[in-house]
Amino acid sequence: MSEHGATSRAPGEGGRLLSWAFRHFAGPADGVQGAVQGGSTAAREAWKRDLAERKRFTREQRERKRAAREAGRQR
Repeated sequence: MSEHGATSRAPGEGGRLLSWAFRHFAGPADGVQGAVQGGSTAAREAWKRDLAERKRFTREQRERKRAAREAGRQR
């Protein structure tokens, strides 16, 4: 089919009917407040706390491994 000028699509892209349905039924994203920013203020704060906790845990793990290496070298 591509010989006749038809453009090939990605496997998950869909066809004309799917494109039309998406445009008409999905609606514009303008009406959803905070969609791009990630939701409510409480959700953002919880995400920040979780990220800080994960960073702290990772830092502690590195310190433990470093202390174990140092203890192994001193023997």
